[in-house]
Amino acid sequence: MKLPIASVNIRFSVHATEDPEKVKKAVNYLFSPDHVEDVTFKKKALKGHYGNPISLFEAQIRDPRVVKAVIEKLSSSLCQSDKEKITREPSLFIERSSLYLRLDKQAAFRGELRLQRADPIYIRIQFKIHRKKSRTEDVVEICRDIGLTP
Repeated sequence: MKLPIASVNIRFSVHATEDPEKVKKAVNYLFSPDHVEDVTFKKKALKGHYGNPISLFEAQIRDPRVVKAVIEKLSSSLCQSDKEKITREPSLFIERSSLYLRLDKQAAFRGELRLQRADPIYIRIQFKIHRKKSRTEDVVEICRDIGLTP
């Protein structure tokens, strides 16, 4: 099945108090072992509120094989209650033709995918919607078709 997805953007930060290798391991949980090497993150150095160093990592994934693998991981691993939350409150997750997810870094490190608002792994899934104005319902329907919502 060809997915109607233009790209998947992933962004996360590593604070001075965090182990960068553990955070990278958490993020790599989103990819199958076959695709970890296919994703290249750009690193940007930032300073926190008190001058603490923060590293911001970002990647844009357009390769259909890798996009498909990420979507399959999300659809199979995101818990049912989080999927239902996306359906119940689409305005919190959908804007124009994109779905925005914030995933818990700690849970991903343990091999679980859960929504989390504080210091998350940010994911933006941009859908290919062929309308002048995309509607939230269009994104919800696609999410249902690909298993991101019930």
